[in-house]
Order: sequence, then C-alpha cells, then structure tokens
Amino acid sequence: MEIDLALIWSLLIAFAVLAYVLLDGFDLGIGILFPLFNKGSERDYAMNTIAPVWDGNETWLVLGGGGLFAVFPLAYSVVLPALYAPLTLMLLGLIFRGVAFEYRWRSKNSQGFWDLAFFGGSLAAAFCQGIALGALVQGIDVIDRAYAGGWWNWLTPFSLLTGVSVVVGYILLGSTWLILKTVGPVQEKAYRYAKPALFGLLGLIGLVSIWTPFLNPEFLARWFTMPQIIYTAPVPLLVLVTALALLRGLREKNDAWPFFASLGLFVLTYVGLGISFFPYMVPPSLTIWQAAAPDVSLEFLLIGTAVLVPLILGYTAYAYWVFRGKVDPEEGYH
Repeated sequence: MEIDLALIWSLLIAFAVLAYVLLDGFDLGIGILFPLFNKGSERDYAMNTIAPVWDGNETWLVLGGGGLFAVFPLAYSVVLPALYAPLTLMLLGLIFRGVAFEYRWRSKNSQGFWDLAFFGGSLAAAFCQGIALGALVQGIDVIDRAYAGGWWNWLTPFSLLTGVSVVVGYILLGSTWLILKTVGPVQEKAYRYAKPALFGLLGLIGLVSIWTPFLNPEFLARWFTMPQIIYTAPVPLLVLVTALALLRGLREKNDAWPFFASLGLFVLTYVGLGISFFPYMVPPSLTIWQAAAPDVSLEFLLIGTAVLVPLILGYTAYAYWVFRGKVDPEEGYH
C-alpha cells in the first residue's frame, strides 16, 4: 500500500499548530490578564508559573511555520502575502512579550512599562492569530498559483470575530492555568475570571460555528447534509459536555479539572475546524496534494522529523514534569 506522504505531513503540521495553541495559549492568556493583578507580588507570582516553560512552548510555532515552508511551499507562498500584516503584528507582539518577560525582572524602575509591553504583546499576538485564522477560513483568492487578493482582504467582520474568540479562549486557558498552579489571592482572582471567559467563549464558538458553513458551500455540505452530519454531530455535543465539566470543576473548586477541560474545548474546536477544512490547505483553492512538495522531498524531511518531534515532545514533557505542582509564592524568578 502506497503511503500518502502529503497527508502525513498535513497531520504533523496540524499537530504542531495545535500543540502551539494549547501550550502558548495559556502563556498569552496570563499576559492578557496581567493588568487585572496587583502590581508587584501578584504579577510576579502569575508570571513565575510560566517562567520555566514559556520559551519552549514557542518551539511548536517554529516547527509549524518551518514545516509549512519546507513541505507545502505553494501554500506558504500564497498564505504569507495574504496575511503579511496580521502575521507581522503577531511576531512583533511575541517579540515584545518575550523581551518584557526578561526585562521586567531586571529593570525595577521601568517595570510598569515592561508590564504594559507584556500585556500589549500578548494581546496583539493572540488577536492577530485569531484574525489570521479567520482570514484563512473565509478563503484566500488564488489565480495561477499565486495570491490574487488585496492588502486588506484579511480584515473582515468574520476575521475580527475569530480574533476576539482566540483572545477570550486564551483568557480561559490562562485563568485555568493559574487555578492549577497558584494559591491564595491570585488563584481566587483566576477562579473569578474563568467563568465569564467560559461563557464568552461558548457564545463566540456558537457564532463562529453558525457563520463558518455559509462561507463555503463545501463547509455547509460537510456539516448539514447526510450522511456527513452523522459524523460531525458528535463534535458540538462533546463541546457542550466538556463545557459542563469545566463549569462543574469551577463550582467545586477542583484545581486541575478546569485547565484540562479548557484544553479539551480547544482540541474539539480544532477538530471541528479540521472537518471544515479537509482536504484543503488553502481553501477554497489548494488541496493538501496540490500544495505539497515532491514526494522525494517529503520523504527526506520526514526522516529528520521522525527524530526531531519525539525529542521536542520528550523535552516538553520533562520540563512540565520537573516543574509540576503548585508554584511557591515565595520563590524567586525561575
């Protein structure tokens, strides 16, 4: 049986993007929540929960972006010109977030400025990620294997909605991470912020889910025609069940369950997105197979990836294992 290398690579890149969203999402969520914590000890404590892992989390973004360039060069050459503005702003936000992360501990006189940069960079990165996602879902104009749209095609009501959705989703991830890792006033505030973030996210998921099928006839057929609806119907039902479990965890003050249920919500919405997308790499014009590099290149790159991905997974798992449990509020910067 012939192995479909393009399909394997599409799954690997999808996994890398999902890993980035799950792991860096709560980092960015804490940055967005940062102004809501008191200056000094509360902000230090919140930041210290992600200090050992935040930079490693971004490895998955590099893997996803580099993999897209190497394995799906046509998709890369189309998507980048279409999304230059939001992706550039996203990278600038991540740079500001990273610089602020280190400088706020070392420059006490200007700590307020770096706190603002940490918040602004996190918010900009999250919002631009959502906008880029929305612009991709709504479709990119392609003529003769090149981007055929304008500079502002990415900016639409739908992309703004997905931008806000990602911001609210990251707030939920950040608040539930703080519930998992902290005690005292910071944890109490995180419990307080998580519930409205959950309800807000569910409302936004509903709006995006209703809107998305009408962006493309194939999306509509995938979700609302037989027999496809038999396979897609469990996804919204599982979203509802996971949301109820998360809400129960918040009510019962179960420190661990809300965070893992939040991750579950992101995984399920990602699966729903994949159901709409497949088999497109750039909807509605380029499929996975049309955008893929030659099989010889895919085979060669897969050999290196078979070594690299397990190493990254092992390092990530080890880092989280070493820094498991509650963070001591009296500890210094990791």
